[in-house]
Amino acid sequence: MSWLSSLKSVFSPAQEVNEEEVQSILQSYLLPNSNDALKDRITQVNVEGRVLQITINTSPSEANDLQKIHDDLADALEPFGIQELNMHVIQQKTGQKSSKSTTGGCGHQHAAGESCVTEPQAQVGSEKPHLPPVVDASATTAPTAVKVEEPDPNNPPIRKAAPQQRDVPKHPRIKHVVLVSSGKGGVGKSTTTVNLALALQKQGLKVGVLDADIYGPSIPTMLGNAGRTPMIEAEQFVPIEAYGMAVLSIGHLTGDNNTPVAWRGPKATGALMQLFNQTLWPDLDVLMIDMPPGTGDIQLTLAQRIPVTGAVIVTTPQNVALLDAVKGIELFNRVGIPVMGVIENMSTHICSNCGHEEQIFGTGGGDKISEQYDIPLLGRLPLNAQIREHADAGKPSVIAGDDAAESYMAIAEKIAAQLPQETKDQNRIF
Repeated sequence: MSWLSSLKSVFSPAQEVNEEEVQSILQSYLLPNSNDALKDRITQVNVEGRVLQITINTSPSEANDLQKIHDDLADALEPFGIQELNMHVIQQKTGQKSSKSTTGGCGHQHAAGESCVTEPQAQVGSEKPHLPPVVDASATTAPTAVKVEEPDPNNPPIRKAAPQQRDVPKHPRIKHVVLVSSGKGGVGKSTTTVNLALALQKQGLKVGVLDADIYGPSIPTMLGNAGRTPMIEAEQFVPIEAYGMAVLSIGHLTGDNNTPVAWRGPKATGALMQLFNQTLWPDLDVLMIDMPPGTGDIQLTLAQRIPVTGAVIVTTPQNVALLDAVKGIELFNRVGIPVMGVIENMSTHICSNCGHEEQIFGTGGGDKISEQYDIPLLGRLPLNAQIREHADAGKPSVIAGDDAAESYMAIAEKIAAQLPQETKDQNRIF
């Protein structure tokens, strides 16, 4: 199924089950309020027609998350043909012997087609855990209940470790993937991404740009190709050309700048993986990925499924931005992605009338993070109206040659110097 077909299926029922996409969604989903992967809790998966049945292990503390897990998965799976999701939950309970539930003989009165919710026996004087009813993926299908039973101690579930960055295979046509990230929105991350990509290209590298900011794609506007739609060849996207770079964004697929992408985590991460894997990227030295702000589903999925050379953190000197930038660095450290350095954006402002220089957002923020985590301060960028004007016009600073262009070039040189050296020829530094 092509990406365009998948996109249309968000608004219309799928005609058949795409088991490959179903498996991908189940593998990428992370349980709420934890870093545990759902796939490590699944003990059984069965697809019958357009009905998916899964059995998962949970703990009592996750009882309130069962509804969210079901709703997230149901929304993500519906475009790929699943109209009904049945979750069979095995609840781990410390200090109790297991009791198996069986079909029939429960002693409860049921209406036609109604399922029984079996719960583990509670101790005297305690309340049974409350399990909300579960709604199926299809609005026209009757609600399905969540079954809960104790695990069989003689048949414990098989647990697999979550995939690590070191285990992710390399893309056949992309040598290096560099993330441009920030813990907080509004710090100029996307503007920095396009200018660094263009600066790396000026150094002789073959560069591409992937806009992974699924909910707020701005790369098409900044590179002057908003409104263009990629062609499809053999069920693969053909990236759009911009200043000699291969570029692709969710913004190229939604039709116009007014269409919101109102997707939950699994659907958004599935979109990212399709943009990365189902695109006819040319042979690239570097793919720059413009990340969404925060440390959520997309960041974790990317760390487990896309081979990353390093990450660049963009922040402003403001304390609030620094706090969020630190969270981003901590996340990358935990998932094994090297942090190549920090860029302090909007570092200083020079009045265009009188020439007075002022640090509007504070001073020394980038230096603090650099010292705290022993990472390079790659550079400082000014708060300059030209940067904004040229980005809005689709002609970034490096192309326009404004006052900030030299700063972007200097930062790009430091990033290129950190890329692992592989081969050398006349035109490339690799």
